[in-house]
Amino acid sequence: MTAAVAVDLGKTGCRAVLWRTGSGDGDGHDGVYEVPGAPGLGDRDGVAAARAAVCAAVLPLLAGRPELRPTTVCVGAAGASSAPEAARELAVLLLEDLPTDEVAVTSDAVTAHAGALGGGSGVVLAIGTGSVAVGIGDDGSYARVGGWGPWLGDEGGGAWIGAAGLRAALRAHDGRGPATALLAAVIARFGDPDRLPAALGGDGNPARTAASFAPDVARAAAAGDPAARGIVDEAAAMLAEAVLAAARRLGGDAPLPVAVTGGLTGLGEPLLGPLGSALTDSPRLQPPRPPLGDPLDGARLLALNTSAPHEPHVTRVRRTACRPAVPTPPVAPPALAQE
Repeated sequence: MTAAVAVDLGKTGCRAVLWRTGSGDGDGHDGVYEVPGAPGLGDRDGVAAARAAVCAAVLPLLAGRPELRPTTVCVGAAGASSAPEAARELAVLLLEDLPTDEVAVTSDAVTAHAGALGGGSGVVLAIGTGSVAVGIGDDGSYARVGGWGPWLGDEGGGAWIGAAGLRAALRAHDGRGPATALLAAVIARFGDPDRLPAALGGDGNPARTAASFAPDVARAAAAGDPAARGIVDEAAAMLAEAVLAAARRLGGDAPLPVAVTGGLTGLGEPLLGPLGSALTDSPRLQPPRPPLGDPLDGARLLALNTSAPHEPHVTRVRRTACRPAVPTPPVAPPALAQE
């Protein structure tokens, strides 16, 4: 029996699954553990935060189950594409922490692509706290658009939508902007608007806190609030622009498959409606399709398959000595979310 661990490390959450293949019960897993995520590998102390999050998610899966020690742990991490040295450092450190023969680290956008299109060609838009479009052509060509983090890019992502909503609410609070239902939503979620700057940075992850307000913006947009509707429409336009840019960079004439994945798809019609319309209007793209799998499925695929076209963008570090024993998790494991 072979076992592998797939990890989806985002800015908001870190999910891990232990996948078994070739067992008498067939392939499968018992469930997914989720813990808080990390700001991003390129951030200050980003590697340390990522290491802690991955260990917190993975170690409870392995504790007391020596027969399921994985051959590979594959991590799709936010920020890995723009910080390759940090990705390698994380792989080396995790190899010290985890009882596995190999650690593979790549961008969470790469694992999202692999999962959404089953390792095939096309463009995948991954939208969560951040946003990035990744294209892979039939010839292995690669295009990445966006994913520059909350301060330099990630336009249209959860942090962008949430921050735009917070700014609109504060303008209304100051009397500098039109009245908006977003102000009442800010008060309901964060309390006194005058304390919002402190609340935004209170947990050390302002992007994650801002992204938590994105559902409020979408609800206000669905209810007809003009400020919220304008924010969500602008987000959809910028996300579509990223997908089209990735398609152009891949070249060719045939329409490319497109999938949209990530937690922000949970905003539903207020965002996905205008986004789908913008993508369907392009002759370079096939109509958007539901993803075949999620980033965890992509991480599993890349853990077990080194011949996928994504491989040039995966950092792998293999062990040369014996694997360590599984340490006892320092705290009680998080709840197991069955999927």
